[in-house]
Amino acid sequence: MKTKKSPTAHAYRYTQDGDAEVLAKHSFPLAPPGPDEVSVEVIAAGINHMEAFLRNGREETWADDPWPRGSGSDFAGIVIATGAHVSSIRVGADVVGHVRTGAHASHLNVPVTHVVPKPGGVDWETAGGLYLAGATALEVLEDLRIGPDDTVVVTAAAGGVGSIQVQLAARRGARVIGTCGARNFDYLRQIGITPVEYGPGIVERIEKAAGGARVTAYIDNFGKDTENVAEALGVPGEKYRSSEDRRDIELALLRDDPEAVAHGTERLRQVTRLAGTGGFRLLVSGLYPLDDIVEAYHDLEKLHSRGKIVLATHPVSTSRTLRARELHESMP
Repeated sequence: MKTKKSPTAHAYRYTQDGDAEVLAKHSFPLAPPGPDEVSVEVIAAGINHMEAFLRNGREETWADDPWPRGSGSDFAGIVIATGAHVSSIRVGADVVGHVRTGAHASHLNVPVTHVVPKPGGVDWETAGGLYLAGATALEVLEDLRIGPDDTVVVTAAAGGVGSIQVQLAARRGARVIGTCGARNFDYLRQIGITPVEYGPGIVERIEKAAGGARVTAYIDNFGKDTENVAEALGVPGEKYRSSEDRRDIELALLRDDPEAVAHGTERLRQVTRLAGTGGFRLLVSGLYPLDDIVEAYHDLEKLHSRGKIVLATHPVSTSRTLRARELHESMP
């Protein structure tokens, strides 16, 4: 086994269902990696709504997991040790990875099958928030076979999943309309997407934005009466994906059986490659120190963030966090 001295690890865990306040910091010596594992010093880790749903009991999948339970699925970091059977990744390599749970930590041991190399052109903040949002976005587009003949509507288009979906759909040649609140119009325009505001009259506004083209696909990340909107637009049932479909995709991407892990890792590889080649830009609207995890989740739960909120284990300063807080506090 190739290794350095094992560090003390810090991880956020919880011993009962509840809001973010149930998360508590645990410290322990990091065990050496198993034969097929790598030890990773985490640099950045994303946060996701699904993690909050699993923690607070709204989502009952894995409700029988033992206590304490870990938190977090997305991470990026540096390999500090490798197991005896690992030859594909060296100590010192930059990686992006995924776990079912436990990414909100300073260090973790993870099977080598859960990580891919981090492209040099992808910054740590972006890499740390890529997995669940990026893999989900790509999974839906692949499932719907979105291409240049499509005019597609994506709801919650400024969020983590939606913002990646709209950019990748446009890259595939589709005409893309993104629904959002008015305050996110400028952001969507900056990434080349036509924005449409929620609320009464949305069908007519979408039709106007489509410029006479028929809407061929509808992707719901919002979860509020969008099926009726899709039907009114004449979208075929097989080209509509609901927020419940997204839930099922995310849970499938978090499973830890070998087949699911292999699929998730391949999706992660594709997403990191696209991020590295400019296929999309992931906006990190809030960067919080790991120890501010409770505040970061509160920020996420306000449902007004653009792009992703990410935790950093070694933030240089809190200036970006403070700017994000000031921005969010000023928003209606």
